[in-house]
Parts: sequence; structure tokens; C-alpha cells
Amino acid sequence: MPDKPELKVTVFSDYICPFCYIGDARLNRLRHDYDLKVNWCFLEIHPETSPAGEPVTALDYGNEQWQRMMDTLAVMAKEEGLVLRDHDFTTNSRSALLLAEAAKLHGADCFYRLHAAIFEAFFVRGDNIGDRAVLMRLARQAGMPDDAVAAAWDADDMEQRLRAYALAAHQLEVRATPTFFIGEQRLDGAVPADHLRDAARVALA
Repeated sequence: MPDKPELKVTVFSDYICPFCYIGDARLNRLRHDYDLKVNWCFLEIHPETSPAGEPVTALDYGNEQWQRMMDTLAVMAKEEGLVLRDHDFTTNSRSALLLAEAAKLHGADCFYRLHAAIFEAFFVRGDNIGDRAVLMRLARQAGMPDDAVAAAWDADDMEQRLRAYALAAHQLEVRATPTFFIGEQRLDGAVPADHLRDAARVALA
């Protein structure tokens, strides 16, 4: 069987963004045909929220706007075969983003185990991923050493990476999560998998 063509993708994403969870599932569909090399650029979209967790009413959305977003989310989740709990609370994602960034240093398998686990913890089980005890449990299950977890939160290296992503997002005028960059094309939001596939074909043509 011939090797799959390598496809480089850059994604701006946050673990508290439900559309990023959908976008991740849609991007994963491309793995059947491509050897994906994904540059995950983590953005903290609601730094004002508390790690203790807050009701979603604390976010600056009107009731009608929020309901439209949740209706759209429900349709997308059904299309991807994802079962989501009611999205009734949010939290601060910074510790999760720092942890995921540190997990990259321990190989793709470790990173993707943790990556999937964080999304599922928040959107499927309703765990508070702002709580470092929750994140520590997920990291151990993903195979991350405890000292690596501590370094993610105590050293400045991962903070510097998040600052670099924020700067890149500003320069690229990223206004939505997820935002995908495939070749010369930019796709804003949790676009259909076919749109991602079309962009891949163009990028590799």
C-alpha cells in the first residue's frame, strides 16, 4: 500500500470551545487519506473565566445568540457521531493549554491521548478542566510523567509558547476557533470535513 501523502495543517484552538471539539473530529476524518502533521496553536479564548468554573451565562452572549449556537452545535455533533452533555458551564482553559503544549514534548501518542481526553472530559463528562487535579489525572492516564506536568505549570517555557501563538493569531487576524490553515487556504470555524478535504487537495496539487 503506498504511503499516504503528508499534509501540514495549522489549527488555532481552545479546549473550552465546543466547536473546536467538532473541528477536531472533522479534521481527524482526513487521517484516512493523509499523514497529518498538525501544528496545534493553543489560544485562551476566555482568560477572564475562573478555574473554579462558571455558568455559561457569565459569557457575553445574548440568549437568542447562545441558543442558535447550541442548536448548530447539536446538529454538528450528531453529524460527527459525538454525544455532548448540555454545555451549561465554562472554565479557565490556561492550565489545560499549558499541559497539552508540554505533552507535545513526550511524543505524538502521549499528546493525542491527552488531547482527546481533555475534550472528552469537558464536553462528554462535564469535568472541570480548569481544575489541575482533574488535569493531573488525565495526564497520568495519557502517560505523562508527574514532573513533566509540574514543569508545564511552573516553568515559563510553555507560557512563552502560548504568548507566541497569541501573537501569531493577532498577526493573522484569527477571530474564530477553530481556524485552520491548509496550504494557502484559511478556513474559519468548524467547517465541514469536505471543505477541509478540498483544501487538502488544493494544497497538495
